[in-house]
Amino acid sequence: MKVLVLGAGNVGRAVAWDLRDEFDVHVGDVSEERLKAVSEFATPSKVDAANFDELVEVMRGFELVIGALPGRFGYRSVRAAIRAGVDMVDVSFMPENPLELRDEAEKAGVTVIVDAGFAPGLSHILMGRIWQEMDELREGYIYVGGLPKEPKPPLYYRITWSPKDLIEEYTRPARVIRNWEVTTVDPFERIERVSIADFEFEAFISDGLRSLLESVRAERLEEWTLRWPGHLEKMKVLRELGFFKEEHVDKTLDVIAPLMTYESPDFSIMQVLGKGTLDGERKEIGYLLYDEERGGFTSMARVTGFTAAIIARLVAEQGCIFGVIPPEILGMRIDTFTRITEELGERGIKIERWENAPPGDS
Repeated sequence: MKVLVLGAGNVGRAVAWDLRDEFDVHVGDVSEERLKAVSEFATPSKVDAANFDELVEVMRGFELVIGALPGRFGYRSVRAAIRAGVDMVDVSFMPENPLELRDEAEKAGVTVIVDAGFAPGLSHILMGRIWQEMDELREGYIYVGGLPKEPKPPLYYRITWSPKDLIEEYTRPARVIRNWEVTTVDPFERIERVSIADFEFEAFISDGLRSLLESVRAERLEEWTLRWPGHLEKMKVLRELGFFKEEHVDKTLDVIAPLMTYESPDFSIMQVLGKGTLDGERKEIGYLLYDEERGGFTSMARVTGFTAAIIARLVAEQGCIFGVIPPEILGMRIDTFTRITEELGERGIKIERWENAPPGDS
């Protein structure tokens, strides 16, 4: 099968590497420098994702497309895939709602799995499994972070993905479910201390629930993003002073991005927790994931890119119901859930499950 990976950054490179032995993999990007980094295991092609007509024409030469572009290109890429009549798996955190394209995808006979990375993506798959295993989900919490193992002052964070998408996490109102209803909160309404495994983090509410707001019914549902202590208060001050406004953000990043660009192995951590009832009794189910940088890939590239690659295999082998499909549907089906989690385990990304008490709790 001829496959196109859109984006030759860290995530796109991981996707292409993972698929290299089973597919005829091509990688499209505007950067010749990034394309050189994938040329050993994929065919590089210069592709401008900002040109919609060009994107459609390029996609028509492939049987499957994996989108690994920044969020601002995501919706356009999905529309292009539908226009081209080609299946797509996309990891971009697009600001638009891709589910609005469901009817178009169904009419075109196209399968599109959106938010198919780490968070959103694997976070939704785990929450979908928890939701499926309960009679009623009362509370659901996703705690997720991609962090440097050796954080450096003054910001104690290392950028491993799109800097602009990072800033949007601090400025975009976060959608959550409270009292069974969808509501919007300021991401910095509360900064809390959170203990997970052997770590102490700061956490803020982030706008990562997306399709879960429609597909999962709960009394309370929230996503919290994790940072090392000392980071969030500084970002909150910068936001309050206006440095993250659209007209200033590029200059702000010119100053702060170098402070978050340094050598340090990264790690990814995720805890997904559900509290509810089963057969009339209280039930708590949780999943814990931990992964570190290895094999020439950052941990964030591994957990995002390898998840997308596994989902791409599912689409290539089995096909799905035509339309735009959110990742939690894959978690609700035990066969696809098992396939994804087992294959991640084979890549060294371990996911531990517990009931009623997290591992190590007394």
